Amino acid sequence: MKKMYFIAIYPDQKIIDEVRVFKEDLALHFGNSKALTNDAHITLAPPFSREIELEEDIHLAFQKIDTNITPFEIILNGFGNFPNPKNPVLFIKPEESENLKQLYFNVKEKFSFGKHSFSPHVTVGYRDLTYENFLKAWEIYKGKNYETKFLVDKISLLRHDGKWVSINEKKLSQ
Repeated sequence: MKKMYFIAIYPDQKIIDEVRVFKEDLALHFGNSKALTNDAHITLAPPFSREIELEEDIHLAFQKIDTNITPFEIILNGFGNFPNPKNPVLFIKPEESENLKQLYFNVKEKFSFGKHSFSPHVTVGYRDLTYENFLKAWEIYKGKNYETKFLVDKISLLRHDGKWVSINEKKLSQ
């Protein structure tokens, strides 16, 4: 039986709750309820599927990720978008971070996931967000201020069991 997995960074609960307010606004005013199913996060390895019998191998590879990086801050500052007409995405932008890039490359070294480029973001709206509603939402969100920061001190491995659940964590340390 196959399961879906992915690797991410999660902010603290206060930020997850703040981002949820934006997601609820998109659900209420722009017909975008799918984004409500996931807590705010930054994806390091996009979802991939594997047989559940191979999960031990996934845990072993996860433990081999080089997390010899001093815990670091990520600053979230303003909104951005991927304006793809078929699947537009509205998100909160993290400021440029060399440590975040390094962490991504360290994850990619152990979890080769094709030709994905790294565009770190915290998704607010996607999936069932129509392009028409995306354009309306973007008119509001492009000028909206939102700035906060959080400490990245671990990465999480998640499995989809009806919803995403953390099945392993690895601390950053130097």
